[in-house]
Amino acid sequence: MTEPISDGVAKRPASGRLDPKRDPALYAQLRAEAKAPYRGLRQFIYIGFGASGLIGAFIFLMQLLAGRDVDAALPNFALQIGVVALMVWLFRLEQRAKRKT
Repeated sequence: MTEPISDGVAKRPASGRLDPKRDPALYAQLRAEAKAPYRGLRQFIYIGFGASGLIGAFIFLMQLLAGRDVDAALPNFALQIGVVALMVWLFRLEQRAKRKT
């Protein structure tokens, strides 16, 4: 049970669960999440959009190889490759930031 203090903020539980000396792994995980919230969600989105870009690039590449509607397929293929490159770059940035934390 927590007891409020004069400024309205609750004290930490008497069990000391958030004490960095008692559970350093949990404390480190909570600090990392506080510094970079939703990192896992962002990485999931990068992977999802990257996979979508790969599928689109494959479709447009097949159209280009078949010679079907090349005028429309070429810019779309370039766009899909750009999306994949952007997602790879953002994912790598996220990984570097994670290693620094």
